[in-house]
Amino acid sequence: MNKIRLCCPCHFGLESVLKYEINKIGGENLNVSDGKISFDGGFDILARANLRLSTAERVLIELGSFEAKSFEQLFQGVKALPLEDFIGKSDAFPVKGHSLNSQLHSVPDCQKIIKKAAAERLKAKYGLSWFDESGAVHQLQFSLYKDICTLYLDTSGAGLHKRGYRRNSNAAPMKETLAAGIIDLARVRADSVVCDPMCGSGTFLIEAAYKALNVAPGLRRKFAAQDWEQIPQDVWRRERSDAMDAIDRQGKFHGFGFDIDEEAAVLTAENAKKAGVGSKLEITRQDISRFVQPEGSITLCNPPYGERMLEIREAEELYKRLGSVLSPSKDKACYIISPHEDFEKFFGKKADKKRKLYNGMIKCTLYMYFR
Repeated sequence: MNKIRLCCPCHFGLESVLKYEINKIGGENLNVSDGKISFDGGFDILARANLRLSTAERVLIELGSFEAKSFEQLFQGVKALPLEDFIGKSDAFPVKGHSLNSQLHSVPDCQKIIKKAAAERLKAKYGLSWFDESGAVHQLQFSLYKDICTLYLDTSGAGLHKRGYRRNSNAAPMKETLAAGIIDLARVRADSVVCDPMCGSGTFLIEAAYKALNVAPGLRRKFAAQDWEQIPQDVWRRERSDAMDAIDRQGKFHGFGFDIDEEAAVLTAENAKKAGVGSKLEITRQDISRFVQPEGSITLCNPPYGERMLEIREAEELYKRLGSVLSPSKDKACYIISPHEDFEKFFGKKADKKRKLYNGMIKCTLYMYFR
């Protein structure tokens, strides 16, 4: 098989960052839309995308799209797709998905119809009367939007934000994929010095080290498609070997992490060690009021934010303290993410640039200071 159509969802606001990454790994014919990018590539690009893309949520094979205003249209649309190209006669093919602004709004009913249609297609192709589904899992994923159904196969399995290093975390950790996108926007390089004065479980610092040293974020985990007979194992071995060879082991990157919570500082150090970048970071228990940003460094910060009134007021006081110790400039860049619409007022400084992002379901703004 030469080229297949792939699709990578991402956080809203990170499409431009993901587009750059996909171009870098060799994806072709990119189509960018809100929260996702479709592109062409072979099995080598599929494996490379899983291993190397830091801002993609997962890597999907796009099987096809069709109008589906009725269950009959949905059934016939799925049945017409070449599922046998990817699903073997003993493979499992569970179905999940979502529907938005469509006449077919019942997700469980759509799941049943798609499952039945897929089974009928595969029965006819393999000459079987039933499937034991004892083989590798080929997760079918559907998206119904404005009566157009798009069917995908998920090649990643667990979401790509699960790098394999954060087996422990504290409350409300930032997803690694979002952190990686912010790090790209902050232009972290091989010789950068990065600080996080409220490091939590260390996500910013670890992802910054990965970016600076060109460490493929998926090197420490497996992917669902590795168990598929349709993709030669040589493809995965070759791409992993190439990713290992690409690591910049001489990079001068260094990170400094601080947190007032002793447990958070210990947790960051443990996660950094699991990620293989412990030697590149210095972690210290320290209150924000004692933070001094080194010249020529980049500060990344995700300050805590509460939902209750008392917690919000505490967060606002924290923003004031943060503003009193940070003096952003060309030589002391700062990138701070917050959902508070009046962050700049409490921080005391207008951002040079702002970007809307989502941290989970929370609408946030990335405040960028670099002048």
